[in-house]
This record gives sequence, C-alpha cells and structure tokens, in this order.
Amino acid sequence: MGFVDEVTVFARAGRGGDGSASLHSEPFKPRGGPDGGDGGRGGDVIFEVTPGVHDLSALAERPHLRAENGRSGGPGRRTGADGADLVVPVPDGTVVSDEHGLLADLVGAGARAVVARGGRGGRGNASLATGRNRAPRTAEAGEPGEEKHLTVELRLVADVGLVGLPNAGKSTLLSRLTAARPKIAPYPFTTLSPNLGVIQGDRRLVVADVPGLVEGAHEGRGLGDRFLRHVSRCRALLMVVDLSAEDPARDLAVVRAEIEAYDAGLAARPFAVVGTKADLVDDPERAVKRLGPDAIATSGVTGRGLDRLAERVADLAALPRAEADRRPFVVLRPARPAFEVRREGERFRVVGRGVERWVAETDFDDPRAVVRLQKRLIREGVERQLSALGARRGDEVVIGDRAFEFIPGAPEEERS
Repeated sequence: MGFVDEVTVFARAGRGGDGSASLHSEPFKPRGGPDGGDGGRGGDVIFEVTPGVHDLSALAERPHLRAENGRSGGPGRRTGADGADLVVPVPDGTVVSDEHGLLADLVGAGARAVVARGGRGGRGNASLATGRNRAPRTAEAGEPGEEKHLTVELRLVADVGLVGLPNAGKSTLLSRLTAARPKIAPYPFTTLSPNLGVIQGDRRLVVADVPGLVEGAHEGRGLGDRFLRHVSRCRALLMVVDLSAEDPARDLAVVRAEIEAYDAGLAARPFAVVGTKADLVDDPERAVKRLGPDAIATSGVTGRGLDRLAERVADLAALPRAEADRRPFVVLRPARPAFEVRREGERFRVVGRGVERWVAETDFDDPRAVVRLQKRLIREGVERQLSALGARRGDEVVIGDRAFEFIPGAPEEERS
C-alpha cells in the first residue's frame, strides 16, 4: 500500500465484565451471604506516537480497532481481570477527530491519547448489599465500551517544506539535497503524495516535498488543499519556482497567495525563494533577481547553487520552532451522557449504564418496585426523549434484556 495520510477507522473499547451474583455456601453455614465479585473494566483504545511509523497505511489496512473486554467477577468476592488496552502506533503529527470535533493532536514521540474508553465493570452482589437488602440475588452487568468512528489525519512534522507549482522541480531538489528518491518526470503532478528526505550533517534535518499547488488550491483545486496541511508544522518554507517558466515572478506570487489564503500564520513563517532549472536559462542570475534579492538559482542537472541552498536550509532549520507546533493537544470532554435513546425500526432502545442497572435490579413481581422504576425513568428524562424521537403509546421500548410497552404519563401511585 502506498503513502496514506487520511483514513477513517472504527474504534470499540472493551466492555466491562459482569458482576457475580454468587451466594456463599459451605457446610454448617446456611446463610453465608452474598460473595459475588465485581467485573473487570474494559480495555481502552489508545493512539501513541511511535518512531518508525511514517504514515497511516497500517490503519488503512486494519480499520477496525477493538480492545479486550473485562472478565466477569466470580464467587468468593473474586474480581474479574481488566481487559488489556489496545495501543495503536501512529506517526508523529497525527490528528484525530470524531463526530463532535477534534479529539487529539499528537506531536512528539510517546504522545498518547485515549480515543475510546473501556466500560466499567459491573458490581457483584457483595458490593450491592445494603441494610435493607442484605442478600441481593442480582448483580450489575458490565458497562459497554465507547464506540466511535474516527477520522485520522497525518500532518508531517518536518524542518523545511518545499512548496511550488506543479513541475517546478521540487522533487529533483529533494533528491539532490537528500537520499530520498521520489518519482521525477517531465509532466505536472508527478508527485501525488508527500515525500520526506533527510539531510545528514552537523544536525539531522528533515525536508518535506508536497504535491504542486495550483491557483485556487486552498479552495480544493488540484491536490493542494489536501497536502498543504503537511507543511503547516514546518519550521520554514522553501518556495520553489521554475526559472524557465513564462513568468517566474507571477508563479511566485501565486504560491505566496495560496499559502496565505490557506493559513495566514503559515505565510508568516521564515522562508527562502529557490529558482530551479537554471541550466535552461541564458542568464540565471538576472532571472533569479526578479524573484528577490536573496533568491538562489539552482540546477539539479549541473549542481549549481546546491551547496549554497543546503547552507540556507540549515540556517532556516536552526530557527526556533513555535512551541505550539511541537506540543501534543488532547481535548477533554464531559463524561458520556447518562443514557441514549435509539430507534431500531418499529421499536426503541434505551442504552445507558444507570437505566440498564435499574431495570436489572427491579423485581417485576413487586408492583411497588415497578412503580419506583417508572418514576425514576420519568425523573431522568427517558420518557421525554422517547417522545421527542416519536415514540407513541403502545410502542415497544427495550432496556437491557427487557422489553416494555411505552405508556407515557405518571404511574397510578403518583397520580393518586
């Protein structure tokens, strides 16, 4: 699989283990009492920046991520084992989002974020015993883990980024400055995915070459809107212009305008202007002066100006990087809602740790317990959300493993 810089994955954290409803039993001790243990918590799905991972191809090949479930509790107050976390290696510069927006921006080796949290283990009947109910015969079910569809993007972390119009000679420059061997051909859009090269010297420098920009790239034309994000973390930019083009000064103006339209902060980064294909121009020095007093004329064929350019790249890479560009960022959100109401064809399902536990603990042979459950569901807003989704009297509502007939309104005991 080729270079992958954007992928959608499905992450499912582990379900918590069920609690045990065991009652202690041994000879000559008829009332040993409850001794069911708690279930273990489900494993989390974690993204972690790992050196040696350079793109998202591994996620594209296996987009379904599932952490281990927690084990159920056992008799003798034995607690179930926690589910193992699933740690997913990702490249430096990974940005993770879900349907609610940004989740994490991971920069720097070892940066990690929990993208799906495992469910809590259910309590065993030993933990549920109270003064009023000293020997509960039920236990809590484990809480489901979070399930999310995630959009994962890669923003390359490099020292210097090469930007320019298609066929401006960026890939040739990268191949001459570094050991990288990108595809080079005499037609536009030869580069279809970003390339990275390393300059080995007194300091290791990473150079990124992205596909060529066209006028209107920031609005989605060409390939620029997908790949401009790869230079957003670069310390500095090299604006590459073909000196043999019809109007090199206009080409440079187009590149600058597209960068500024995409991100004004990116346009303010330190930069250098490089004129390429000097071997195709009669007077390279005169041509490059039209691009600015500090512009450098180079030729990938003759090697002209490459030593000077390498020194300039080293100077740019030595500039301090903005701290915000190198700091991981994780969004902290409020806890998940107490319950969720879903429509499943002709029926409705209520999902939530609390409401499912209330139903599991209710003795449906006791009318007073049923009334208490209905009051609690009304108080928590379950009936209100069912009505908002279009539930009508007589519709089937499923909570946990029980099905009910939806009858809106206060219970008889409350109205009397």
